Amino acid sequence: MIHRRSLIAAGGLALASPRLGLAAVDRTMRFAPYSDVASLDPVWTTINSTRTHGYLVYDTLYGWDAQYRPQPQMVEGHVVEDDGRRWTLKLREGLRFHDGEPVRGRDVVASIRRWAARDTFGQALFAVVDSFEAPTDRTVVFRLRRPFPLLPVVLGKASTPMPCIMPERLALTDPSRQVTEAIGSGPYRFLPEERVPGAFLAYERFAGYVPRPDGEISFTAGPKVAHMDRVELRVIPDPATQASALRAGEIDWLEQVIADLRPFLSRDRNVRLEVLDPNGQIGIMRFNQLQPPFDNPAIRRAILGAINQRDFMTASAGEDPAMWRAGVGAFCPDTPMANDVGIEALTSPRNPARVRAALAEAGYRGEPIVLLDAANNATTHPLAAVASQMFGDIGMNVDTQSLDQVVVVQRRNSRAPVSEGGWSVLVTYFTGPDMFTPATHQVLRGNGADAWYGWPTAPRIEQLRDAWLETGDEGEQKRICGELQRQLWEDVPYIPLGQAKGMTGYRRNVSGVLSGFPLFWNVRKN
Repeated sequence: MIHRRSLIAAGGLALASPRLGLAAVDRTMRFAPYSDVASLDPVWTTINSTRTHGYLVYDTLYGWDAQYRPQPQMVEGHVVEDDGRRWTLKLREGLRFHDGEPVRGRDVVASIRRWAARDTFGQALFAVVDSFEAPTDRTVVFRLRRPFPLLPVVLGKASTPMPCIMPERLALTDPSRQVTEAIGSGPYRFLPEERVPGAFLAYERFAGYVPRPDGEISFTAGPKVAHMDRVELRVIPDPATQASALRAGEIDWLEQVIADLRPFLSRDRNVRLEVLDPNGQIGIMRFNQLQPPFDNPAIRRAILGAINQRDFMTASAGEDPAMWRAGVGAFCPDTPMANDVGIEALTSPRNPARVRAALAEAGYRGEPIVLLDAANNATTHPLAAVASQMFGDIGMNVDTQSLDQVVVVQRRNSRAPVSEGGWSVLVTYFTGPDMFTPATHQVLRGNGADAWYGWPTAPRIEQLRDAWLETGDEGEQKRICGELQRQLWEDVPYIPLGQAKGMTGYRRNVSGVLSGFPLFWNVRKN
C-alpha cells in the first residue's frame, strides 16, 4: 500500500508561519483558499477557487438550497405556459451591477448563452431551445421545442462552471476566451487594484446589493446578507504555514485542512474543524484521448486493473476511513443515481503483472506519457504521486511534470502531442454535486471537441445521457445510470479515484458558515 509522506517535521510547526499582517478591522474576513484564483472568469474554468471568487462577485437567476432544490434568486418568479414550452422569467426590482448599471434582460440573455456554450447542463437545455430573448428590461423568455422541467435547476446549478450574470458587454466575449474584468451584481465587489497574482485578492461589500426579501438562507439560495465589510483571499502555498496562520489568528478561515495537520489544529480551542459538505469531492484520472497512447481504448481499459482507490484516498485524505470512501463509481455515493454496476473493474484483486500483459496485448510499446502534477495543490499532488508510482509499476514510460497549479490549468488546454508541450493524463477533484446526475457530470461525456479537457468521443455515452434527460421517470433514470456506469468501464473517458471528505477550519469567533463550498454571506465575526 502507498502511504502519504508526512508534510510536517516533528517540532517544526512553531516556526512555520511568518507574520502575514494582522488586519485591525473586525469586519474583515481573511480566508485562505486551497489554491490561487488562476482565472477571474467562473464560466471559462471549472477550478473551484474561481467559483469561490464567482459567488462573491456574481449572482445567479436561481439558487440551490441545502437539498439541491432550485429557488428563485435574481428572478422574482417565473410563469410556464404552452404545455411547458414557454418560460417567462421576471427579474427582481433593484438589481444593479457593481459599475452602477441596472441588470437588464439583455444582460441575462448574453450571460446565459455564453455560459451554456461551456457547460454540459447548459448545452442540454439549449439543445431544445427555439429562442431565448429579452422582450423587456425585466423579463426573459425561453421558447422550447419540447418541455424541459429542469430549467430552474440548470439556471441555478452550483456545480462548475457557474451560471453567473454579468454585463452584456462582457458576456459577449467569446466563450473560449477569458473575461478579465470581474463585474457582477453579487454581494461583494472585486477590488482589482489590490490584486497580487498568486498571493492576494480583496473584495468589499457592495452597498447597492439588494438581498432577496424572503426565503430561507440555505446554500446558494435565500437572502444573501453580507455582514462583513471586506473579504480577503490570502493565498498561502504551504499547508503548515496555513495552519499556523489560523492558530495565530492571522487568517480567520482555512478552506482545506490536510490530514496531517488536523491533530495540530484540533488541539487549539480557538479553532473549529468541520466537514462542510458530506458529499465531499470525487478524485478522477483523466486521459488525453487525442494523443497516443490513450487514444487507444484498450490501453485505457487496461489501466482500470491497476487502480487502487484506497491508495489514492489515503494519500490525499489521510488514514482515517471516516474521511474517504473507496468503491466509488460514476456517481457521487449515497445519491439517487449511484450504483454498483461493473464496480468490480475497480474492486477486484489488483495484479500489476496482469496489467502489464494487458497493456502489451493492447499495443503499448513504451511510448512516453506526460502526467501533469499541480505540485502546490495539497490535495491533488498526493493523487499525482500515487499515479506516477502506479504507472511505473505497470511498466509505462511516465514523465511526471510537477508544475504550479496555474500552469497546469493553462497546460491542460493544449491539444498538442507531448513532444510539443502537450500532456497525456492528469488527476484532479470534482465536488460531489458535480457528479450527482448525468446532467451536471462534465467528465462523463463523449462529445469530442466540446468535451472537458481530454476530449473523449463516446457515442453510446452521449446516447444514454440524452435518454436520461428525456425521461422524467426516476426508476428509468436509475436504470440508465447503471448502463452509463457500465459504459464508463468500456470507453473509460476517466477513472474514479474515490471520494474524499474535505475538512475546513475557522476561528471560533466566526459563525454563520453555510454547508457546501465556501460562501461569504450570512457569515459573521463575533
